[in-house]
Amino acid sequence: MMNEGALSELPGGWVWTRLGEIANIGAGNPAPQGEEFFENGIYPFVRVQDMGNLGSNVYIYDTRDHLNIKAIEKMKLFPKGSVLFTKSGMSILLNQRAILGKDMYVVSHIGIALPLGDIPCEWLYYWLKTFDFKKLTHATTLPSLQLSKVQEIYTPLPPLPEQRRIVAKIEELFTRLDAGVSALKKTQAQLKRYRQSVLKAACEGKLVLTEAELAKAEGRTYEPADVLLARILEERREKWNGKGKYKEPVAPDTSGLPTLPEGWGWATLPQLGDLARGKSKHRPRDDKRLFGGPYPFIQTGDVKNSNGSIKNFSQTYSEFGLAQSRLWPAGTLCITIAANIADSGILTFPSCFPDSVVGFVCEDTNCNVRFIEFFIRTAKKDLEKYAPATAQKNINLETLGNLAVPLPPLAEQRRIVAEVERRLSVADEVAKTVKQSLAQAERLRQSILKKAFEGKLVAQDANDEPAGVLLERIKAERTKKGSGSKFKRKGL
Repeated sequence: MMNEGALSELPGGWVWTRLGEIANIGAGNPAPQGEEFFENGIYPFVRVQDMGNLGSNVYIYDTRDHLNIKAIEKMKLFPKGSVLFTKSGMSILLNQRAILGKDMYVVSHIGIALPLGDIPCEWLYYWLKTFDFKKLTHATTLPSLQLSKVQEIYTPLPPLPEQRRIVAKIEELFTRLDAGVSALKKTQAQLKRYRQSVLKAACEGKLVLTEAELAKAEGRTYEPADVLLARILEERREKWNGKGKYKEPVAPDTSGLPTLPEGWGWATLPQLGDLARGKSKHRPRDDKRLFGGPYPFIQTGDVKNSNGSIKNFSQTYSEFGLAQSRLWPAGTLCITIAANIADSGILTFPSCFPDSVVGFVCEDTNCNVRFIEFFIRTAKKDLEKYAPATAQKNINLETLGNLAVPLPPLAEQRRIVAEVERRLSVADEVAKTVKQSLAQAERLRQSILKKAFEGKLVAQDANDEPAGVLLERIKAERTKKGSGSKFKRKGL
């Protein structure tokens, strides 16, 4: 960083100074406590959330909360052009910056830098964008930033005309970058819709020729879904023989369901295979004896981040942990029913998981588990509707067990899976390229800022008034004004 170690050599006409010598540094106002200070409010009140909601925008013109006349009686008003930065809480680590688009009131969790001597606020904004305030924070659970340290930040000051040229050039280049980034993000959105449309077509029998159509064209017979389902149920009854009274799995309620292609049928997961919740019976759940052994233990986050195939785990069970759980085989379809509803992924290794995850196992001679996983992705929104509106959303096993699942003939399931995987792999490659391009755009943005404050972005002009003269003028103006308040109070 430019602010560490020996100061680098600057172009002619530039000078090193400290931030506090070219800007007034202050903090916002404590937030009024009570609805009476916001009722019928008309004065914008900038909070940290407002900065977070800016996205790629630079200026804040309005806020979520507005203060009334009672609230602002003893509050500092910060002028248009003030540069904002977060100064307390985890938001410091995000290095958020903003410029007030008009005079506003600001919360105390935000710091303010008001440039002096006609220094463009945009120049100061871009300079602060290059600096990582994390380096100045206290190493505590809740980070905080001392304004005295902000005042001491070494700052390379160019001549005033060059500052304006730098701002103009940065804005020109960033405008081009923003256009490219916008196009890339549109592509990301289109890819997401494309994936959804592929899965929807797959589960409606519109992606490949149906088995009925192929059989008719080739003059052969085939096993339709009703015969397939009957065979699966018979095999399951035979396997159950001798284990007590057999309970028939619940059949789907098909009333109101759409018409399926010829040869398809409706089924439930308990009809097609074994459906059960994971196990983690021991309490407390964080007992150290449970962990550190050879048995993978996955949780809802691992399923959510799996992109359909669970290849990683961050925790393992010991023999003690396994004894109170269950080891599911590779090929198990995992479906989350708590916190993240209906995220899905197939195990690529044997693993345990808690009761916030449901496991589904079927014989590959009866149904294709990847087809079922694709369908669960399409049913995610419908399943989320069953979750009560509470802080910890969840659905029960019965909800999942009653879900009507479209069942194509087995050969068609395999063709559908192959075609979906082919199309999604193409989409994944495009998405990878888009992600790399977005990362490259961000690196280019940082490179532009780095060059700007090294004096390498625009040409120097020997006719410009040296920055040292500007700095002396700012000092003289400050001395003349004395130690009065940096920011005025009340009124707009």
